[in-house]
Amino acid sequence: MSDTNEFKITQIVDNGQIVQLTLIENISTEPISQKQMIIDNVSKRLDEETKEQVMPLLEAILQAQPTVNIKSYQQTQITIAMPKSRYDKMGRPQVGSIIEIDLKKI
Repeated sequence: MSDTNEFKITQIVDNGQIVQLTLIENISTEPISQKQMIIDNVSKRLDEETKEQVMPLLEAILQAQPTVNIKSYQQTQITIAMPKSRYDKMGRPQVGSIIEIDLKKI
């Protein structure tokens, strides 16, 4: 596993001397249906015979519920403060820019 991760800049605060960057992991998350999560978890806990009896009922109940999609992974957020001169040497990345962070050095 790599110790360097990509982060996307989501906010920049510049007070003239210090620049503060707020970063979030640059990963793609797939939304997963809350209904599917319930079906998967119930399915894992039941034996085959009980599953055959319960799953059709559970699916019928869940059909009446609204679909709620949730992210399947909680992203890491980091805030870094640095002298403005260091920020300038980085090339002055802007909101939306991707930067790499060596996690061994944090």
